[in-house]
Amino acid sequence: MAKEVTTVSEEGYSATNEIREFEQTIDAQGEESPDTLETLLAAYGSCYVPALRVGGQQRGVEDLGTVEIETTGELNDDDKLASISFDVRVEAEVDDETAAEIVERANELCKVHDALKPELHAETTLEGDAV
Repeated sequence: MAKEVTTVSEEGYSATNEIREFEQTIDAQGEESPDTLETLLAAYGSCYVPALRVGGQQRGVEDLGTVEIETTGELNDDDKLASISFDVRVEAEVDDETAAEIVERANELCKVHDALKPELHAETTLEGDAV
């Protein structure tokens, strides 16, 4: 099985991506739509949500309720990603030990986490009873 995306740019730095029956525009300069790094951060956070939910279920928290992830990508002097962090807040009451176990499991499950070079894996905090 493979995933396929067709990317078309007729001019400039903006490109339209055809993903199955969906279209997504990404503007490398971030003037007309999210830029490439913002899109990567959004994909990472979006992938992390189901990883957290499954990780929670596997660690005894059946329903995390609302999950909110604040994703920060720090840039280096070349405007490339130097680090990523997630501040995760969930509605469910989760103690620190269980939160650490959920994060560890989510890191194993998240496909975007797996695809990134290790120095760009998100530093993650998870706070329960917070949303």
